[in-house]
Amino acid sequence: MGVRTDVSERVRLAQADSGEQPWRAWGPYLAERAWGTVREDYSEHGTAWDYFPHDHARSRAYRWNEDGMAGLCDDRQTFAFALALWNGKDPILKERMFGLGGDGGNHGEDAKDYWWYQDSTPTHSWMRWRYHYPQAAFPYDQLVRVNGARSRNEGEYELVDTGVFDHDRFWAVTVDYAKAGPTDVCIAITVSNRGPDPAVLHVLPTLWFRNTWSWGLPNRQAPAMTGTPGRLDAEHRSLGHLTLDGQGAPVALMCDNETNAQRLWGLPGRSPYPKDGINDHLIHRTPTVNPNGVGTKGALHYRLWMGAGETRTLRLRLTQSDRPLPPADLGDGWAEVMRTRLAEADEFFGEVLPEAATDDEKDVARQAVAGLMWGKQFYHFDVKQWLRGDPGNAPPPPGRRYGRNNGWWHMNSFDVISMPDPWEYPWYAAWDLAFHCVSIARVDPGFAKSQLLLLLREWYMHPNGQIPAYEWSFSDVNPPVHAWAALQVFKIDGSRDFDFLSRIMHKLLLNFTWWVNRKDVGGHNVFEGGFLGLDNVGPFDRSAALPVAGVLEQSDGTGWMAMYALNLLDMSILLALHDRTYEDMATKFFEHFTYIAEAAYRQGLWDEEDSFFYDVLRLPDGHKVPLKARSIVGLLPLAATTRLTSETLNRLPGISARVRWMLHHQGEFGDVISARRLGGADRRQQRLLSMVGQDQLLRILARLLDPEEFLSPYGLRTLSRAHLEKPFTVSLGGSDFTVGYEPAESTSGLFGGNSNWRGPVWMPVNYLLVQALREYAEFYGDDLKAEYPTGSQCKKGLGEIADDLSRRLIGLFVPDAEGRRPIYGATELFQTHRDWKDLIAFPEYFNGDNGAGLGAWHQTGWTALVLDLVFNLRSGPDR
Repeated sequence: MGVRTDVSERVRLAQADSGEQPWRAWGPYLAERAWGTVREDYSEHGTAWDYFPHDHARSRAYRWNEDGMAGLCDDRQTFAFALALWNGKDPILKERMFGLGGDGGNHGEDAKDYWWYQDSTPTHSWMRWRYHYPQAAFPYDQLVRVNGARSRNEGEYELVDTGVFDHDRFWAVTVDYAKAGPTDVCIAITVSNRGPDPAVLHVLPTLWFRNTWSWGLPNRQAPAMTGTPGRLDAEHRSLGHLTLDGQGAPVALMCDNETNAQRLWGLPGRSPYPKDGINDHLIHRTPTVNPNGVGTKGALHYRLWMGAGETRTLRLRLTQSDRPLPPADLGDGWAEVMRTRLAEADEFFGEVLPEAATDDEKDVARQAVAGLMWGKQFYHFDVKQWLRGDPGNAPPPPGRRYGRNNGWWHMNSFDVISMPDPWEYPWYAAWDLAFHCVSIARVDPGFAKSQLLLLLREWYMHPNGQIPAYEWSFSDVNPPVHAWAALQVFKIDGSRDFDFLSRIMHKLLLNFTWWVNRKDVGGHNVFEGGFLGLDNVGPFDRSAALPVAGVLEQSDGTGWMAMYALNLLDMSILLALHDRTYEDMATKFFEHFTYIAEAAYRQGLWDEEDSFFYDVLRLPDGHKVPLKARSIVGLLPLAATTRLTSETLNRLPGISARVRWMLHHQGEFGDVISARRLGGADRRQQRLLSMVGQDQLLRILARLLDPEEFLSPYGLRTLSRAHLEKPFTVSLGGSDFTVGYEPAESTSGLFGGNSNWRGPVWMPVNYLLVQALREYAEFYGDDLKAEYPTGSQCKKGLGEIADDLSRRLIGLFVPDAEGRRPIYGATELFQTHRDWKDLIAFPEYFNGDNGAGLGAWHQTGWTALVLDLVFNLRSGPDR
């Protein structure tokens, strides 16, 4: 097969988008955790972590997808390639990352390994992954025992706390991928002994087929794989020939991707060489690999004896072809592909990243892209098949048909999707994905657009118009941010793909109608929605039954819907400038926004005395109980804002006429439509549509920008720090419910405890508020300034404030004056050690006082919005 070394990443993206070359066909689409997921859970009561625990993962064939380390697979996950390691002391091969579930960790699900996504181009033509593997036995039992004994008031017990990395006794393992062609990948596995003594490491690059043949479905035959020294040859009816060549002559160990039923349940299995056959053969020397060298799973076994400080690189090549291939080029041709793809990646990011960004900011941005790219996973889930079970297995318990996701029988997912986190959240989440796409659009707008459209397709969106939330409960309600994300992606892509905008708007109309019909119980234009992704932000679970009879009217739900209406207004205007039939839609959403914004005041969500929006519990007798916790719930209405320019009003007279009519005939709505003023870069007349007028905006900003309330050195807290000394408590139904400021992990058991919205800094809501400040700045210009920080007697323009907040958020990741990254807190190993300090994680959220990373440790997902903050700060239109 010819080696293609003359194709730049820009050309590859264009070829992939046009269908000319399938450059996205192979990628890092292998999950890092398939055990403990809803898809693999066939229990009656939905106990996913108990039904399929980590201890089963090495021995039990998965039903819906595979997992592994540094994994690569095709976009249908017909095959999977991943890395396995053994330090000679562990009780099992290191084939997948270890962590604890909600019942095993003191703060919920938590990975207990350390790995990083260092690089990836959008087509995965170049990728780099890094892992630090202890040379001592991995302390599985110790991590389980200590974390299980700790209370919520104690910190999590992490791998670094066990001492296994003391004296640098670990292996630094790097895996590089470089595509010579769409289905021809050169692989480098580089291993370094960082310890002070010689040591042995077993390295097992592993290739296998996803098991699709054992479920009793028609036309599913097992493929064939043969192992010989230094080579695995496979043949599949749809893939053709698949070959893994390895440098030297490593022993090929073969088994089958079948469940070891004897080990798990004491029953006969389908193969004497089951899924864990290589594990048992290597560690226990059992005869569990096929002596004939055939199977559906194989590994090339390297045993490396390495001196202290020694580094060694293994060369491999994975190739698909329509015919058997001779031994692959692992010499000069392999090396040339590696050099060229790295150079092209450097060139691509050199062109994409803002020139004005600092080197540290560029490094953070590039690694943020890497995490987003490595976070793409093949996701397969046919809910109807899952509910009724497979013909080849015993039927699931009857109760499952009335349990989780039973109303989503139409859903049939078989796609590569951007995941919130490949280990902790290895399933898509609707509002996470919307934020992902904004950052992805900076490097691959085609993929970003396809992702936004995907969740609105008829095999995802419910027939009633609801967008699925996530597999733990598709019926949960995520904030409606798809329209906002679509607009951002449209603009980042050059504001020219009107076909995309039109396609997505037609589907969003269904979802907007679902919200209006289902989440406005009283028809008052104020909205409910439950926890709306903000988990434990309130004094009680907003998605559960209320403590007393009534309806919870939510400031965030109402703010989200006001923002949704404005997003659809903006979308309609953009389309109406090309097709006047959309002008009627624009006037509809203009009016709908005014109704929602006015209702927030009429229904009592705005508290004039406190200058803040609150949730309000409306009781059956009409009495209203405001829940006066100052949180992100009351700040989200700020995000509902847009501008109507004179150009728009002149070109679309229908909208202009409707604005005038509303001002003259519906005076109660006039407060949300500003007077005309000059603004923007062109100093043209414009109007501001916003849930807050100038006075309310300044009063809210006085709290938002107060270091004693929301303003942190690292962004905006999600709960006012004033609740540290004065927690908010409400008495309902004879019980007290309290919410207090907690800067780090929550001590509350609400929503598992590790998704804490009671004080930490969260990137997505910070991003929305920074963006809103820029919108206000475009309208008010230098005429409006706010004290920043509150109490400093220094006034700044809203654009300046947005810039400074952006720098605070970016500052979470870049080294400070002392060379320390706030995300790593007080962990000296991560802050100062040469092998750790420049490996950047993108945590789920951050300590509201010191910026230390918390939650899902590897989650790039929406935290990768730091990439877009760098773009907006360093390459904005006025810079």
